[in-house]
Amino acid sequence: MIYLVLIFAYLLGSIPFGYIITRFFHNTDIRKYGSGNIGATNVLRVYGWRSALPVFALDLIKGLAAVLLAGAVSDLPAVYLGAGFLAMAGHSFPVFLKFKGGKAMATSIGVLIALSGWVTLIVIAWFILVVYLTRYVSLGSMTAMILTPLLFFLLGFELSYVLFGIGAAILVVARHHENIGRLAKGSESKIGQKKAGVK
Repeated sequence: MIYLVLIFAYLLGSIPFGYIITRFFHNTDIRKYGSGNIGATNVLRVYGWRSALPVFALDLIKGLAAVLLAGAVSDLPAVYLGAGFLAMAGHSFPVFLKFKGGKAMATSIGVLIALSGWVTLIVIAWFILVVYLTRYVSLGSMTAMILTPLLFFLLGFELSYVLFGIGAAILVVARHHENIGRLAKGSESKIGQKKAGVK
C-alpha cells in the first residue's frame, strides 16, 4: 500500500496543470512561449493572473494532497516526506510530458503547508520579501527553499525533515539552473515584465 501511495504521489505531481489549463483555455502550448516553463510564473507572464492563479493553486494542491494521503496511510515520516518529494519530482519531471516539467516551487509550498504551518509562513514571507525587493521570482524561490532545511533545524524538527528540506532545496535550485545563468548575466526577467506570447 505504501508503495502505491508513493507511486501515486509521483503521478499526481506529474499532472501538468499549466500545460492543461493553457491548452484548454487558450488553445496553445505554454512550452512554446515565455521561458517555455509549464509553471505558474511563466503562465503569469504570458497570459496574466486569471490563468496563473488556478495553475498555482492546483500545483500547490498536488503537493498538499500527496503528503496528506501518505500521512493517512502511514505515520512514518519517511513515507509522507517521501511522498512530498516525489510530488515535487513529478512536477519537475512529469511522465506525461516526457519528463520535462516545471520548477516545483508551488508544489513545494503545498508540501510545506502539510508539514508545518510555521515553516510555510516564514518561507512565504521570505519569498515575498525577496521578490518585492528584487522583482526576481526565481531568486525568491531559490532562497526560500534554501532557507527551508535551516528552518526545520532551528525549529527542532527531526533529522528526516532537515534531510527532506535539503533534498527539496537541491531539486528547486537545480531546476533553476538557467535562471542562475541569467541572473549572473543580468538578463533574468523581472515580475511584471511580460515575455512575448499570445492572448
